[in-house]
Amino acid sequence: MEIIHQSIALFHKGGPVMYLLLASSLYVLAIAVERFLYYRSISVNSQSFQNKLHSLLEKQHFSEAIHLCEQTSAVVAKVALAGLQAHQRGSQLENALESAAALAAVRLRERLDDLSTVVTLAPLLGLLGTVIGMINSFSVFSVQSGQPLAITGGVGEALVATATGLSVATIALVLHSFFSRRANHLITELEQTAGLVVGYLLIKKTGRRDSHEIA
Repeated sequence: MEIIHQSIALFHKGGPVMYLLLASSLYVLAIAVERFLYYRSISVNSQSFQNKLHSLLEKQHFSEAIHLCEQTSAVVAKVALAGLQAHQRGSQLENALESAAALAAVRLRERLDDLSTVVTLAPLLGLLGTVIGMINSFSVFSVQSGQPLAITGGVGEALVATATGLSVATIALVLHSFFSRRANHLITELEQTAGLVVGYLLIKKTGRRDSHEIA
């Protein structure tokens, strides 16, 4: 309980800016939870999925390949499904894959810019709180008779905001780096899956057409 009371007292010493920093930290936490749950929900053993899809496409079992993609919640499956459905409709395969992959990439990188904003904004808010606290500390009304350390103590309290801002920014930066790597990994899997679909639906189709022309 003593730690809680000390934390609350320290929070109030930081000034009004601490409420903005608190809101920023809660926002970072909400983004972290949302991104973690989202990435977990779309994660799958991509190598296993690609092997199954490769086998079905090799045998030209397109209906089964579509069913496999529909039963898989991974983002790579959704991109492959868009290509397979476009192939069935006779639409432009590459355009369908590019559109699906672009939309998936946007969804994967969603909220990461917000984390980047907090990384920049939190230290600035901390500095703002410190500057306001130092202005109050150096005010003539802060120096009372018999209290020569009034200014020094006020500056120490004002630095609480800067320390808090740097802490929030550090956490946001670590999370941004972690989720960026995860998004980049999934985007790479998207590109590999799209290449697999193009290889079996477009290139092989062209090869068969050339063979018929030669014959």
